[in-house]
Amino acid sequence: MAGKPRLHYFNGRGRMESIRWLLAAAGVEFEEKFLETPEDLEKLRNDGYLMFQQVPMVEIDGMKLAQSRAILNYIAAKYNLYGKDIKERALIDMYSEGMADLNDMIMALPLCPPDQKDAKMTQIKERTTNRYFPAFEKVLKSHGQDYLVGNKLSRADIHLVELMYYVEELDPSLLANFPLLKALRTRISNLPTVKKFLQPGSQRKPPIDAKKLEEARKIFKF
Repeated sequence: MAGKPRLHYFNGRGRMESIRWLLAAAGVEFEEKFLETPEDLEKLRNDGYLMFQQVPMVEIDGMKLAQSRAILNYIAAKYNLYGKDIKERALIDMYSEGMADLNDMIMALPLCPPDQKDAKMTQIKERTTNRYFPAFEKVLKSHGQDYLVGNKLSRADIHLVELMYYVEELDPSLLANFPLLKALRTRISNLPTVKKFLQPGSQRKPPIDAKKLEEARKIFKF
């Protein structure tokens, strides 16, 4: 029997958090090997573990997978969260890429120079309420089903719910005009695997703070 997937990253959200969410939603237990120093990262590089010299990296099924989207695709396919055919997969990919665009903007916010932060926040709010969330609300309204694609749980639903939690941390009012999205979040959050992941003490990571940001800066030298 294969061991648990092992996740190599620092002890924070970053580009690993969506991978944690997806594994947790699939009911897969995983181990984490946290990078704590630049030397930890250098060791992985020197040992030939990192194809492109960077993390996230996940050890799973005898592979050392790099590139977060490749990792997410593999997990989704392995655990049947990737649609029933190539058309459904295309929709799931399209929706997930839109979510990733907004997620990347939110992820970059703590790195923003103080004098640009307000403008960046305004842009995130505008994109959330005028571009991304209306698009997903429209999808749910168009077919009246419980999930975004094929009336079955997919990685797109998981990514969207994760994203909604991040948006709520920024400004809860941004969700106000999207009743179908809020209902989706409630449904997904009540799935036993996700409910467990949302509990205190799980492997879900908190919002990045100044201390955690400084830790990341030291490890990744940015």
